[in-house]
Amino acid sequence: MSNRWDGIDEVVAVADAGTFVAAAKRLGSSTSHVSRAVARLEQSLGAQFFHRTTRAVSLTDTGRTLVDQFRRLIAERDEAIAMLDLQGEPQGHLRITCPTALGERFVAPIVRAYVQEYPKLSVELDLSNRVVELVSEGFDLAIRTGTLPDSRLIRTQIATRGIVTCASHAYLAAHGTPQVVDDLDAHDCIPATSDTWRYRVDGEVRTIRPRGRWRCSNGAAVFDAAVAGMGLCQLPAFYVSRALAEGTLVEVLGGFRPEDDPIWAVYPQRRHLLPKVQRLIDKLRRELPASLLQG
Repeated sequence: MSNRWDGIDEVVAVADAGTFVAAAKRLGSSTSHVSRAVARLEQSLGAQFFHRTTRAVSLTDTGRTLVDQFRRLIAERDEAIAMLDLQGEPQGHLRITCPTALGERFVAPIVRAYVQEYPKLSVELDLSNRVVELVSEGFDLAIRTGTLPDSRLIRTQIATRGIVTCASHAYLAAHGTPQVVDDLDAHDCIPATSDTWRYRVDGEVRTIRPRGRWRCSNGAAVFDAAVAGMGLCQLPAFYVSRALAEGTLVEVLGGFRPEDDPIWAVYPQRRHLLPKVQRLIDKLRRELPASLLQG
């Protein structure tokens, strides 16, 4: 007698691939095997998962409801097996979310090298400034910065990033150089995603609300505006370190620079011992700080 849940891998593969042929290729099996496995599970549960045509398949309403459940069942099963060998080779599918700029420039190359090192591992890297819900959205790992709210998630610090206020020579020549934080009231500022800028004054954190004629939620665009002389910006050091070294931008209020922001690896508790997660965290902790310093 076959297991009542035989076929969930095939159902998820067909849903993801769009056809039985593509699903069979993904699973390394025959199309007939995939078709039979799906049909047996449909018969066993008394439900139809797919609308079938000669060219493609699409999920029924029932299929859409069950496929997400099947994905979680597969992940739970694979994690349970992986837990039996904590020193084993990372394998399975790893879903990661990371802020866009940090991910594009620094995290993605490290993760790419990681997946190339382990042929049994596949990775999906989601670069977004949206704060995702790790558990409900099925992510294994998030890279986040700054102060984190208390939660049941586990966090491990993997690096820090400096925060720098700077402007172009042309802007400073035309408007003067601020000497203390209060001087910012008389300057054009270029806010990015945050409504506040932080400084350290007399050992205490001081926040201000920068004001200016232009703002943008994209750090690279804020950097370009500062280079163009539109005002002062406050950005993570990796955006501006090369421009500061080359003299394109000049740091201001350096004596009031805030403490570096921590960069965290955040993950659900039940996944924290999985080799695929733990080894990537170790790799990020080793390689990310030096990468950020190089800019």
